[in-house]
Amino acid sequence: MIKLHDEEEGGGEPVRGLPQALPEGEQLLWQGSPGTLAFAIHAFHIRFVLGYFVLATSWRLANMDTAGATGLEMTRVAINSGIGAAAGIGLLVLIAWAMARATVYTVTSKRVVLRYGVAIRKYVNLPFDQIASADMRRYGKDKGDIVLSLASAGGLGYMRLWPHVRPLRINRPQPMFRGLTGVDAVARTLASAITAHAPNRVTQATVAAPARPTLTAPGLAASAT
Repeated sequence: MIKLHDEEEGGGEPVRGLPQALPEGEQLLWQGSPGTLAFAIHAFHIRFVLGYFVLATSWRLANMDTAGATGLEMTRVAINSGIGAAAGIGLLVLIAWAMARATVYTVTSKRVVLRYGVAIRKYVNLPFDQIASADMRRYGKDKGDIVLSLASAGGLGYMRLWPHVRPLRINRPQPMFRGLTGVDAVARTLASAITAHAPNRVTQATVAAPARPTLTAPGLAASAT
């Protein structure tokens, strides 16, 4: 069953990233957190923020030049805009750092758990039986996301999961492991754990070039995209 759990930050954890100790017979296979820069770029879109400042400043300077402004006036505007851009992007990076630091993604032999939240910890428990597919999205060298499609929403809301959720999938939220370093190894660990848990639901296949391992089966598919 999909479970959501909130816990005050001072409540403590019997196991890092988990609200309760692991039951007997369940093994911890992997834990990790988002990279701050990848989180800032792909969750907070700092490149678009920087682009906005560049375009807005360029448009203003062009208008000032047309109006006959002096070079000193235009330089002051450019400097002030640069300071504003640096402050805005710096704030987003700081927020991304705090959120990434508070986040722990966990893969056990039976489930996936997302722990996140700076002020109040939130836990999302996703048993393998509720995961319909797991898709890897790679960007950069060995960095990427893992998107989990669920058999049912299980009461999960888009805003409750954000930013650990696939963008714009509001009606049927898809939880994500965001900004992972070593995403290929994490995907292999998750695929192996699901295969061991439910071997009858998963078959190993290989897709055409570029050749990459893919898990496919009715109701469950883990692939690299």
